[in-house]
Order: sequence, then structure tokens, then C-alpha cells
Amino acid sequence: MPAPDSSPSTPAAVPPEPPPKARVPLAIEDWLTVIIMALLALITFANVLVRYFTDASFAWTEEVSVFLMILLAMVASSGAVARNRHIRIEFFADSGPEKRQRALAVLGAALVALLFIGMAVLSVRLVWDDIRYGETSPGIGVPQWWYSIWLPIVSIAIALRAIGLLRRGGRAAAENPDLPTSPEVLDEERAP
Repeated sequence: MPAPDSSPSTPAAVPPEPPPKARVPLAIEDWLTVIIMALLALITFANVLVRYFTDASFAWTEEVSVFLMILLAMVASSGAVARNRHIRIEFFADSGPEKRQRALAVLGAALVALLFIGMAVLSVRLVWDDIRYGETSPGIGVPQWWYSIWLPIVSIAIALRAIGLLRRGGRAAAENPDLPTSPEVLDEERAP
């Protein structure tokens, strides 16, 4: 058995602390996206079958499909904001020093939060007008607020996700292995 080494040892490297995670699970947006996509596929498939066999169509499918597509885009946007994967110019946002990446992520999160807070405030007025004036949808004649009520709700969700990202101090590209410019992805692309 070898004798223990009595020479002064160098301290072990402390692994970096993982970035803080979102408190509200991101699975909410993921499952809502799956459910909305499934509904959209079922409605469209049903309409195709009815048109094929009867030479007529469900009148309500177009209106509901448009609503579901808008809702899908907003729910998926909420997940993208929480993951710091929203639309940006990656050349600037994901390159350079980590400090600059974090600063740009914080700036982006703050601007997204302001935008969607503004959208939520303005869309509440839209919903109120739809209720007050008794607006109905053009296709099937249901109250328009059934559709427009979701705009302020999802806008607030996106703003809260952006505020959560802002409170976590943004995320540099090196901390986000899903980004196309992260070291993990670049290493995989370079591998033979």
C-alpha cells in the first residue's frame, strides 16, 4: 500500500454553480403547446374528412384554428422567453464575453417584460370593449371576448417569465446548452 502523499496539495477545482432555474415549471408551456397542437390537428383532420366525404365543411373550424394558432404562438413564446431563446440576433447576443451576454440577456428580458405588460394593459381594454359592445365573432357568432380574453392572460404570463429571467440575471450562451452557439453544440458539430 503506497504511503499517503504529504506534499501540499492544490485545492480541488470547485465546479461552477448551476444557473438558477425557473420556479414555475416550464412543463406548463410545453404541455399546453402539445395540447393546442393536438387540438389543431384534430380539428383540421376532421374538417378534411368532412369536406372529402360530404363536399361541405365545418364552418367553425377556420375561426377556431386561427384562434388556436395565435394562442399556440403566444404560449410557445412564453416558454421561449423563460428559456432565454426568444428572437434575437445571435451574433451579438451569444458571442463575446459572458458579462456582455448576460447584460444583453437582462436588457432583452426587461424589454420583453415591458412590451408584454403594455400588451396586457391594452388588451384588457380590448376585452372590455368586446364585452361592453356585445361583439360577436365573424364566423360562428360567439362572443368575441371568448377569444380576446386570452390575450391579456398570456401576455401577463410572458411578462412574468421575462421578469423571472430578469431576476435570474439572464443567461449566457455558455450556460444554455440548447443554443446553437453554445460550446456543447459547436463541439458536436466539429466532431468527425
